[in-house]
Amino acid sequence: MTGDLAIVGYGLSAIGPGVGIGLIFAAYINGVARQPEARGMLQSIAILGFALCEALAIFGIALAFVFAG
Repeated sequence: MTGDLAIVGYGLSAIGPGVGIGLIFAAYINGVARQPEARGMLQSIAILGFALCEALAIFGIALAFVFAG
């Protein structure tokens, strides 16, 4: 029973990083559309933000498996 709740909890907590990644790339596209010459700088910042958000999701799934067992 506890394992099922951990997996459901991870499924719900994965919404946060998903929304965060969407917002990061929406801001990146908006910034490049407004100022195309800043693409290189904006791209590195967007990739860093993506990596941090994705790390939260990976950390969450690791904890879900720890608490499931």
